Amino acid sequence: MRFAPDTEEALGFVVALCNTDPSASRTGEDDLATVEGLRAFLGGYDYTGRVDHDEAELRDVRQARAQLRHVWTLGRDEAVEVVNRMLRDAKALPYLVRHDAQDWHIHATEPDAPLAERLRVEAALALVDVIRTDEMGRLRVCAADDCAGLLVDLSRNGLKRFCSVRCGNRMNMIAFRERQAEGG
Repeated sequence: MRFAPDTEEALGFVVALCNTDPSASRTGEDDLATVEGLRAFLGGYDYTGRVDHDEAELRDVRQARAQLRHVWTLGRDEAVEVVNRMLRDAKALPYLVRHDAQDWHIHATEPDAPLAERLRVEAALALVDVIRTDEMGRLRVCAADDCAGLLVDLSRNGLKRFCSVRCGNRMNMIAFRERQAEGG
């Protein structure tokens, strides 16, 4: 499945953001427990606009993360309600912009809007494409028994089940050991 490049980038960012949650984090800890943790996370992305680096912003980003994790698990029609609310609450007004090394893409908030609002709106715009193309099934929770990581399946065949190679290898090893135990 191929979406517009900015949609794929936004979906990848949402997965990364949501996988900082303690239920999905590799460490089992909240990777956004501190302002410094948020700063370190954002450092891996070319995010433009206002960043306050304070406790209020951190709290709002964690709330946005929880909301986006929830949307990931909804059906198409339920997701529409949440996506529309995110856009409406932010008074989003889409416009095309080109900056840095990026070609034309859509923004829908001003650069000085709060970070959490911009995160939600960018995610909502990407989810609009997912909903319109009836591809909500591409948004998944990892199939590993002990993982709550999110993933977006952009593969051609749509069969990706695990959030990482690590989870896939672990589950394959468990299945292999179960087959060995049954056979011998």
